[in-house]
Amino acid sequence: MKVLNTPFEGVLIVEPDFFEDQRGYFQETFQKKRYRDCGVDARFVQDNLSFSICATLRGLHYQKPHGQAKLVQVIRGEIFDVVVDIRQKSPTFGRWISVQLSDENRRQLFVPAGFAHGFLVLSDTAHVHYKCSDFYTPECEGGVLWADPDLGINWPVEKPLLSDKDNSYPRLKDIPSCRLPDMIEKEE
Repeated sequence: MKVLNTPFEGVLIVEPDFFEDQRGYFQETFQKKRYRDCGVDARFVQDNLSFSICATLRGLHYQKPHGQAKLVQVIRGEIFDVVVDIRQKSPTFGRWISVQLSDENRRQLFVPAGFAHGFLVLSDTAHVHYKCSDFYTPECEGGVLWADPDLGINWPVEKPLLSDKDNSYPRLKDIPSCRLPDMIEKEE
């Protein structure tokens, strides 16, 4: 397994070992001790699977309290995955990074609690699987507008398919500080 650092401390790109032969392939997608030793130290309690069509944009989501660390992997298709640092007093507050995840590159993205996360489907369809370190809690749900001009995310599609909720989130500067995560989020 290979782990790549990103400009955000704690946000990691994981390249799990992959074994292929004439029968097909095998990939270990999570093993607690091995991942913990590489910096993915979250107690996952929920797995999610989404199916989306081309140009669907989901995000930018977060929870406070009950922040969710996520381990994201594309089972089929390709996505443009985005992470935004929304942790108050973070030196990278308001900055974003993107990573392309696909069934071909077999990469995973680890997103610690305290970051907003979203993705855009680049292929005809995509199945995205992600583990979460806390349960989905609707009353703690928050989001940042995908097209926030202050963030300047270079989405590869101008007019994505969005839910009404995702299209109505506020700009980051309009979110009250009491609704933003702190620099260090505790897992519960």
